[in-house]
Amino acid sequence: MAAALDTSTLPPGPRGPRLLTVARFLLQPERFIPECRERYGPLFTITLSPDRTIIVCGDPAVAKEVFTGDPALLHAGAGNVVLRPLLGARSVLLLDGPEHLRQRRLMLPPFHGERMRGYGERMRTIAERHVSQWPVGESFAVHPSMQAITLEVILRVVFGVEDAARVAQLSAPLRQLLDSTTQPRRLLGLQFTRSQGARPRTPWGRVKRLMAPVDRMVYEEIAARRAEAAAGGEPHDDILSLLLEARDEQGEPLTDLELRDELMTLLLAGHETTATALAWTLERITRHPHVLARLQDEAGDPAGAAYLDAVMTETLRLRPVVPAVVRKLQAPLTFGGWELPAGVNIAPNIWLIHRDPALYPEPEAFRPERFLGRRPGTYEWIPFGGGIRRCLGASFALYEMRVVLETILAQARLAPNTAAAERVTRRFVTFTPADGGRITVASRRTPAGASPAPLVAA
Repeated sequence: MAAALDTSTLPPGPRGPRLLTVARFLLQPERFIPECRERYGPLFTITLSPDRTIIVCGDPAVAKEVFTGDPALLHAGAGNVVLRPLLGARSVLLLDGPEHLRQRRLMLPPFHGERMRGYGERMRTIAERHVSQWPVGESFAVHPSMQAITLEVILRVVFGVEDAARVAQLSAPLRQLLDSTTQPRRLLGLQFTRSQGARPRTPWGRVKRLMAPVDRMVYEEIAARRAEAAAGGEPHDDILSLLLEARDEQGEPLTDLELRDELMTLLLAGHETTATALAWTLERITRHPHVLARLQDEAGDPAGAAYLDAVMTETLRLRPVVPAVVRKLQAPLTFGGWELPAGVNIAPNIWLIHRDPALYPEPEAFRPERFLGRRPGTYEWIPFGGGIRRCLGASFALYEMRVVLETILAQARLAPNTAAAERVTRRFVTFTPADGGRITVASRRTPAGASPAPLVAA
């Protein structure tokens, strides 16, 4: 049994009942974390369970130390252990050391350069079909539609699924799995029963049952693609095909288990985070009429691309989808003047760093102009993390966001929204709009035409 962690020398933090601390951390994060920062300083301690103590870091200088520190002593995979039941132990997010570097090298090429941009037309076609189904003149939550678009992109671009019926078949259990982690009661249950594993009657047992049909279909896709390649079928350009062809320095391919875990990472992490970022962008721009007007006036104009990029950058600053990144200390280390013992987790908090008034004057204001002609600092704008663990799908996600937003602005004229900004709610590890990002289409820019029903229900 591991020795008990000595927390007596850790930075201060909330010391009330642990149930209350965990409940506020999970259910009121946008209020609780800033309150702790104001009360305890830029580094503070939150204990979520006897085996999970987190040093929350709101100091960009300390975040830089974490991101540039020795990865052998700062394990991101161990810090992400909460994701293991969903993603699997061989996910690139759960690995450390040489195993992580091997997986990352094998997965990185499909997400960059001309190959990635080659997926743009498929993304645009998918977005056009879904946007053409949006109602005109009535408010609706856009987050489900963004989930449908990004999930279909993943299934077609990553898995290479072309058959519409198969897309729908794969989508249903995935959406059910994701939706199972959103209710507050279930979020608390997942936290407090993590040590019990996936026993049948626990919340994690429910997740395991929902995972079963998803796993089965993922393995079916892997087997079908392997069989097609063995039979000399036509080459594909989807990411699954590229991963099947990839070889490490010893000439070894990814195993079926490794492929399953990486595909689950792309399915659950890649599609959900991008969908949420898109929903937040639409929620933000419709509540700022001058931003919306400029975007709509410049739609289709190449000169407007820089402003759209600034809008995306500002949205991800003010509404980061993942609020923090975590590293677990493998040895005692000093950060921000505190000597931290092995076994604790240090977590650069994206939400806090993005609201540092020394970096961003009037930090709560939505001002895309901050980023016109200015690139944010490497350790000041970190929605995708940093260092060697920076999200390998970051370029893909930003490209997909740009394509989808350009498509929306080209097809629909959105109406300004005078409602208050939507609250943040936690959807497992992501921060999403509490009301789904409600928007209204004032009119269509182009006739929708006779479009087929959405392949993935919104």
